[in-house]
Amino acid sequence: MFGKPFWSRPKTLPPEVPLREIALHFDQASADEENFPSTIDPRIYHVQLILEYFGDLKGQRVLDVGCGKGRFARVLAGSHPGATIVGFDLSEGMLRHVPAGVNACAGSMTTLPFRAAAFDCLYATESLEHAVDIEAAVAEICRVVRPGGRIVIIDKNAQHWGRLKTPQWEKWFAPKELEKLLRRHVARVSSRPISYWADVPPDGLFFAWLAER
Repeated sequence: MFGKPFWSRPKTLPPEVPLREIALHFDQASADEENFPSTIDPRIYHVQLILEYFGDLKGQRVLDVGCGKGRFARVLAGSHPGATIVGFDLSEGMLRHVPAGVNACAGSMTTLPFRAAAFDCLYATESLEHAVDIEAAVAEICRVVRPGGRIVIIDKNAQHWGRLKTPQWEKWFAPKELEKLLRRHVARVSSRPISYWADVPPDGLFFAWLAER
């Protein structure tokens, strides 16, 4: 265990936020297309990094953990029609917007309803921050990926906590500490700052953790 939490969050947060409260928050947000869009520009570096790191996905099973409306999954399914893409989210309201060609599944990322080693690749974009029990979520993320499979987590840097308005349960991560937590379950892991656009220098807000199971 780490001596101090490796995430940042408000000091007034209660010990545990009920999952139903988080699910309701995102069910209501699913009607907000402006802030929670169904599509994403495929040139955004977040999705390009995932595509680059995963490589050829023909015949591969890919899990999008915390997929929301499936905007990243939509890009992957469109660029790799030979892959099986599963979009997983706590909010059934969000999942109603998942596009055809992506398999939707509801539940909590701390108890993923999939067998061990079920997927070849997995990514979580700005979703681990909502898991509440981070250690359990990371363990589950790694459990469902086969040995040699690849994992991408994209989330926010704890050093920049306070830059954005967040729900009370949201947590941001210290890059090296999340690396340490992943290293309990994977063979290799690294992290680096990234930007929304490949030609814009990172400002430290977003990090990508790249792992091989």
